[in-house]
Amino acid sequence: MKIQALKGFKDILPAESGVWQRIEQTARDVFHRFGFAEIRVPILEKTDLFVRSIGEATDIVEKEMYTFIDRNGVSLSLRPEGTAPVLRAFIEHSLHTLQPVQRLYTIGPMFRHERPQKGRLRQFHQLSVEVLGADHPRLDAEVMAMAWMLLTELGLTVRLEINSLGCPACRPDFKAALENFLADRAGSLCEDCERRRLTNPLRVLDCKSSHCRAQYQTAPAITDYLCPGCADHFAAVEQGLDLLGIPATRNKFMVRGLDYYTRTTFELVTDQLGAQSAVGAGGRYDGLVAQLDGPKLPGIGFGMGMERLALLLTEQVGASAPAGADLYIAALGPAALERGFQMAHVLRGQGVRVSMEHDGKSLKSQMKQAGRLAARYALILGDEELASGQAVLRNMGAGTQDSLALGDNLHDWAAGLVARIAES
Repeated sequence: MKIQALKGFKDILPAESGVWQRIEQTARDVFHRFGFAEIRVPILEKTDLFVRSIGEATDIVEKEMYTFIDRNGVSLSLRPEGTAPVLRAFIEHSLHTLQPVQRLYTIGPMFRHERPQKGRLRQFHQLSVEVLGADHPRLDAEVMAMAWMLLTELGLTVRLEINSLGCPACRPDFKAALENFLADRAGSLCEDCERRRLTNPLRVLDCKSSHCRAQYQTAPAITDYLCPGCADHFAAVEQGLDLLGIPATRNKFMVRGLDYYTRTTFELVTDQLGAQSAVGAGGRYDGLVAQLDGPKLPGIGFGMGMERLALLLTEQVGASAPAGADLYIAALGPAALERGFQMAHVLRGQGVRVSMEHDGKSLKSQMKQAGRLAARYALILGDEELASGQAVLRNMGAGTQDSLALGDNLHDWAAGLVARIAES
């Protein structure tokens, strides 16, 4: 039987990896400008970490986690999201004692056993950002502004939607009003909403069924039930976004699929990915660190799906793979192959992307390969060039070529060629 990738698990091929590298490099650059540091956490954690943080009645814990029992009888799970593992590391290593406010990010794969579709896989990759130890509403605006800046610098167009989920003091009144609203519609909702209205009623507002969404148009809005503290916080968040020139719209139906969120919640959405409209989402989770037996510290963060970012980059910007080489060395004959082998190594040591073949194929064949690699230049080197001390340097884009003295000192020669390539 032919062995293939598992359903919902996708290979990222060389032609696609350039887009992914661009996303990661841009994200790291933007995050570092805002004072964030990278943390790398394991993909495997004790299942209890996610049960305690995400919530036992969530779809993720109930249906979507990859969980197994190890040989010691301990339940382990592949991480379905990035916040809980980062907080576990934050608590375990007492990072708050090193600096009162920690700004952390991590990049890597997550795992959820759900129905694969465009932009959503069972192994998916996220940029996850967390700020721990501060609760000022302008920080909320700053985190959203950072996400907006990242997408802007990638050349993507999205919308920012925001909401407040209140806090433990004001959410119960809203929850009771919502439960009454849903009880009046019992039997007329989809199967998932019928189950959620009894176990996790806020999650019904996230239903994608047009039948259910039509009924929820008249549902209570949580912003009408906010306590004074939460109302003031949300107003200050909106003011902060306005000060930074970040456009945002309220979305009263926005809830998070994870139980730990409080107050500010937000999504960055697009109309170009079908039902999977969110490319990034997050919010505030002020009680989660303490819930995981850490210090009583506030937190806020977001995650961005890299598969969706890569899709958008390809569709909106027409992203293509970068050039495979700065220089292709086309060497003809044993002596030229030996010299070219040395040249390639020295040039690579000076930062040039060099490609060459070692089997002495014809010049026509090697130039075709240089074209396939989208090489900027080709250096043609044979017995005649070695004898004259003059190689041929061809500008592949312009289709022009001229002579290039080989010189006696290989390192000095390489430095001159590096400068020439850099100028073009």
